[in-house]
Amino acid sequence: MKLHTLSPNEGSTKNRKRIARGQGSGFGGTSTRGHNGAKSRSGYSKKIGFEGGQMPLQRRVPKFGFKPLNKTIFKAVNLETLQNLIEKKQLSKIEIVDLINSGLACKSDKIKLLGGGAITTQIEITVHAASKSAVEAIEKLGGKVIIL
Repeated sequence: MKLHTLSPNEGSTKNRKRIARGQGSGFGGTSTRGHNGAKSRSGYSKKIGFEGGQMPLQRRVPKFGFKPLNKTIFKAVNLETLQNLIEKKQLSKIEIVDLINSGLACKSDKIKLLGGGAITTQIEITVHAASKSAVEAIEKLGGKVIIL
């Protein structure tokens, strides 16, 4: 075997398409681009959402609604979840740090106490917000809700 005898396997390589080299090549004339129109011209690049001059979808469909930039999003914690935490950790006073450590919220979350479920233990809890039903349920047992 010598270098000049080496060649690729049969059918493993193809000749490249020599575009715009005259009619005899089969790729002369329009150079595989079809006839006229923007796509046949050099420098053409379709803009995102362009539909050939028809009014594009993102402009046909109306915009509606309003999203406030300063909306406060709370992480909800129900009384039932709170009762489970009290039973598991044997706590009488719950701070926001305790809720974060137990995985019920993240550091950046604002926590809101909701009245879902029931609570049977007297507790003092600190949260960012609370519903009326949650506050009533805790204060009925002699507990206290501190809102930051």
